[in-house]
Formats: sequence, structure tokens, C-alpha cells
Amino acid sequence: MKFAVIVFPGSNCDLDMYHAVKDVLGEEAEYVFHTETSLEGFDGVLLPGGFSYGDYLRCGSIAQFSPIMSEVKRFAEEGRPVLGVCNGFQVLVEAGLLPGVLMRNRDLKFMCKTVDLVVENNETMFTSDYAAQETIRVPIAHGEGNYYCDDATLETLKANGQIAFTYKENPNGSVENIAGITNEAGNVLGMMPHPERAVEALLGGEDGKRLFTSIVKWGARHVTYN
Repeated sequence: MKFAVIVFPGSNCDLDMYHAVKDVLGEEAEYVFHTETSLEGFDGVLLPGGFSYGDYLRCGSIAQFSPIMSEVKRFAEEGRPVLGVCNGFQVLVEAGLLPGVLMRNRDLKFMCKTVDLVVENNETMFTSDYAAQETIRVPIAHGEGNYYCDDATLETLKANGQIAFTYKENPNGSVENIAGITNEAGNVLGMMPHPERAVEALLGGEDGKRLFTSIVKWGARHVTYN
């Protein structure tokens, strides 16, 4: 597969994303800057963490207006994989590709540590290499990761199996311990924890690697190469 790693002003996890898919998995990857208007030739899109546009206003609220986001929306509408991690999750929410909102952490402090996640749905293109209800360890690093949605949206997320990951011990106040959700079609995933920082033993663990191998396996079945 060929992945586009979207780079906004202030992105700082783009190198981690690139390393995960290019160096660890051996897949193709290219940086695509926020000013670009085409994703032609790519099979998957990765929106990295960081502080897009300095996180002024709400996190991700300015990045949603970048020229490349029109293409990301089209890409998602075509059913192809879009992954947003941390600030990338915030951008996807602000762009309307995922429901809900991300607020300041419950204790109003930036958090940086490794946490336990539960795989709530292992039947998505992002989670098929995990076991249902498996506990994995993945780092977090965020100040505004407190996921919130109204009751009706929460019931929809549950009914559709859109809750992909939950925290075993809630670090930030997210409703129902939510750490990551998909869109209704299942091809857009947003999550606050950083799987790209858990792809090698050298980094402290490899539990995040299977998220990327899940996408690649999906691509092997669905992507047609010329």
C-alpha cells in the first residue's frame, strides 16, 4: 500500500507515522503537505499528532480548512482508510468526519504516559489483527483528549460498533472511557493514543504495530494495483 502522511504546520508526529509504515512495515509512504489538493495514487491516509496551526482556537479547528482536507473527505467517502491520531483525531472531528468533540483533559493537565487499551471491536480494517477484548499498551500524549458526545450519539456509536478502543483506566475523562472511534462505514478511525509510537520493542512495545498491519492486510484484499 501507499500511504499519504499529511503534514500541517505544527505537526510533529509525521516522522513517527512515516517510520511506522515505511521502515517497520516496508510499505510505501510520502509526506503530503496541507497545501496540496490531490491524493491521487494513495491507498491510505494518515493524519499525525502534533499541534496543527499551533492549536489556536480549538485543536484541529484551523486545520480542517486546509486545502488537502477536501481531498481527505473525498478519500473517506470512497471507503478508503483514513487514520487520525491525537491531533489527527481532533482534525477529523472538527472536519465532521467523526462525531463528537475533544475537550481539555479532566485534570486540565497535559498527559504523557503508556496506558492500557481494550480492543472493543476487532472487526474493522484497523483492528483485525487484534483479538476481541484484548488489552494492549499504547502511549498517550495530549492535553485535549477528553472525548465527549451527547447521549444519542453515544448510543449510535455503541449500536454500530463504532467504539474501537477504550481506556482500561480512564486518564482524561472521556465519556464511556472512549479512546478511539470509527465512522459508521468503518473506514475512518480517530484515536488519541499513539500506535505509531508502539511499533518496535526498541520503543517500549509493539502493540501498535498490529493496527498498521491490519490496514495493510485490508489493502491486500481490496486495493487494485496497476
